[in-house]
Amino acid sequence: MAASPTSPSPAAPAAAAGFGGRSQTHTPPSPHLTNFFVWREFVWGGIAGAFGEGMMHPVDTLKTRLQSQAIMTGTKAQKNIFQMVRTVWASDGLRGFYRGISPGVTGSLATGATYFGVIESTKTWLENANPNLSGHWSHFIAGAIGDTLGSFVYVPCEVMKQRMQVQGTQKSWALAAAKGSVSQTPGTQMYGYYNGMFHAGSSIWRDHGLKGLYAGYWSTLGRDVPFAGLMVTFYEAMKDLTEYGKKKYLPNSDLDVSNSFEGLVLGGLAGGCSAYLTTPLGCDQDKTTSSRINNEP
Repeated sequence: MAASPTSPSPAAPAAAAGFGGRSQTHTPPSPHLTNFFVWREFVWGGIAGAFGEGMMHPVDTLKTRLQSQAIMTGTKAQKNIFQMVRTVWASDGLRGFYRGISPGVTGSLATGATYFGVIESTKTWLENANPNLSGHWSHFIAGAIGDTLGSFVYVPCEVMKQRMQVQGTQKSWALAAAKGSVSQTPGTQMYGYYNGMFHAGSSIWRDHGLKGLYAGYWSTLGRDVPFAGLMVTFYEAMKDLTEYGKKKYLPNSDLDVSNSFEGLVLGGLAGGCSAYLTTPLGCDQDKTTSSRINNEP
C-alpha cells in the first residue's frame, strides 16, 4: 500500500530555496499532480490484485473443491488437501487448477483498483473533513468503504469462479454427471458446463437473474468488510511502529530495507492478524459456497 499522496516530499525544503540562497514561496502541488497520485493507486492496486489472484488461484481452487466436496458428491468422507491435489491432477491435470481464473482475475483487478484507490482518497478526505477520525479510525473506515465498493464486482465474479472451479475440465464434469456422482438439492436442476466467463455469467443471469450472481453477498460482505478495515488499520499501525523503531533503536544505522520488501512483510503480517480475528465471521462459508454452487441463490 503506497504512502499517502498528500505526504510532504523530503526534497521540498531544498526546492524552496532559489539561486544564491534566496528563499522562494512554496507552491502546493497542482491538482493534476494530486490526481495522478490518486489514479496511480487505482492502476497499481488493480495490477497487484490481478497478479495476486493469478499466483494464488491454484490454492483457491483447492479451497473451493474442499468446501464443496460434500455438497457435490453427497459423501461424508472428506478428503484432505493432499488427496484433493491428487484428485484434481488425475482428473483435470494442470488446467484443473486454473479453471475459473478469468472471472477470478477480473474480480481481483476491479476490486484491487477500487480498494487501494478509494483507501488513499478516503483517508485524505476523512482526515480533512473530520480531524477526530484521523489515525486508525480513518484507516478502518477507508478500508471498509473500499472493500464494499469493490464487492459489487467481486461477488458476481466469485460466483462464476467457484462454479467453474468445481466443474473442472469439460471431460471430468461430463464423466461425473454420467456416473451420477454430482449431488444437488432436491428439486433443482444441475447447471451445464460453462465454456468461459461470459457463458457462465449469461447462464446464471438467465436461470436466476441478479439474485443468482449475488448469491451469498451479505455473508461475504459481513466477513470481508471487517477484514479489509482491520488489515488497513494493522498495516498503517505496523508501518508507524516500524518507523518509530528505526528512529529510536537504529538512528545512525546504514541499514537500508527496500520499501517493497518492507511493504510485503508488513502487509503479510497485517493480513494474517486480520484473518485470525475475522475467521469466526466466515464460519458459514461452506453454506455460502453451497448457495453459489448448488443452485440456491
